[in-house]
Amino acid sequence: MRGVSFGFVPTSILAMVDASIGGKNGIDVGVYKNLVGTIRQPEFLLYDYSLLKTLPKEEWVNGFAEIIKHAAIKDAALFRELEKNKLTTYQKDKAALAKLIRRNVAIKSAVVEKDEFEHGERRLLNFGHTLGHAIENLYELSHGQAISIGMVAACMISEEFTPFRETDRVMSLLKKYGLPTLAEFDPKEVMAVLRMDKKKVKDSMNYILLNKVGQGIVKLIPINELDKLLQSIITAR
Repeated sequence: MRGVSFGFVPTSILAMVDASIGGKNGIDVGVYKNLVGTIRQPEFLLYDYSLLKTLPKEEWVNGFAEIIKHAAIKDAALFRELEKNKLTTYQKDKAALAKLIRRNVAIKSAVVEKDEFEHGERRLLNFGHTLGHAIENLYELSHGQAISIGMVAACMISEEFTPFRETDRVMSLLKKYGLPTLAEFDPKEVMAVLRMDKKKVKDSMNYILLNKVGQGIVKLIPINELDKLLQSIITAR
């Protein structure tokens, strides 16, 4: 009585490159993300690209936020490929789309295999998700929209702690694929949700930053300092 075996047949870009992989599948409780869900890995994943024929454009855009995230933290060559192409490239070219999805599945699968329970490298997959999860339900954004805004904030914070100086480049790519990069939000409301985030460690937060495009890092930032950084980002906008 310890649960049942299950598998996934993902039917969106977001599910194919992200949600179906890794054994962490949950539902939101109020404004808090993924609090109730599975505790095991799926027995199988079945990908059928023909299911994407009826996918609305906004859901293509939604999924590409996670694709851009993977490139930003792990694959500079993929980031450059995305810069050369555009959304319609992958919508029209089935071979290019299949290659792109396989590449992203390989990135996330490799990370999960090394660190299934998120004690180290798997934390990198949360790039853009700390702020993103906090604003997603507060402001009724799609996952991709929220994560995109979160990635820009993480890039700005990266410039405070790392050699990273390519926020504009990341913003340009996100805009190219139809994703938002800036948003107004109430920092008090956001911080209240952030304090419930799984990445919180006592009075600090494991925040995912970039050393450079293709190289993510984990930085432990005190909550009080993070609050000030988010305030400065809002002011800068």
